[in-house]
Amino acid sequence: MSSIIDRKPSKAATFAQLQALVSGLQKQLPNGSFTLVSTAYTTPALVTALQGLVTALAAVDTAQAGVKAALATWHTEEAKMGPTVLALKRTLQSMYANAPDTLAVFGLKPRKAPAPRTAAQKAATAAKAAATRAARGTAGKKQKSAITGDVTGVTIIPIKAPVASPPAAQPATTALDVSPRHGGQ
Repeated sequence: MSSIIDRKPSKAATFAQLQALVSGLQKQLPNGSFTLVSTAYTTPALVTALQGLVTALAAVDTAQAGVKAALATWHTEEAKMGPTVLALKRTLQSMYANAPDTLAVFGLKPRKAPAPRTAAQKAATAAKAAATRAARGTAGKKQKSAITGDVTGVTIIPIKAPVASPPAAQPATTALDVSPRHGGQ
């Protein structure tokens, strides 16, 4: 069934090849007899055997399509319920952290405590954090307050609003309330 050029034909190519063999045998050699791999076959017996192979290949194709559909359904459900299941597992591990037998009933194991870190590991972490901070250019509160920007080439022109005349109903002493002795204290 496989040719010299195409080492592994597709299912469709294999199916077409088997169909062609069946129809060719029925058309060209309806009463033939063959000895193949030390077994004697007549054309009807060979056609029946080839039809069995075609049926098996069709069943494989149908089963694979069913598996694809089932996997798609599984992925959809897992995406929907995965976070919930993870939260449930973590909750149960927290609730029964000191009861491994109870966790085993749920099919869970207690969480392992993290191994204590050595001084070398802590120093490596601190060095990496400092290098990352320098590379990103991040700064703390005091460093940020020390950074100021210089603006050059900008002329600031104050905008003066027209002074509105005071309403006639107000007494003249309101103008005195704006004096420097009240405003600065």
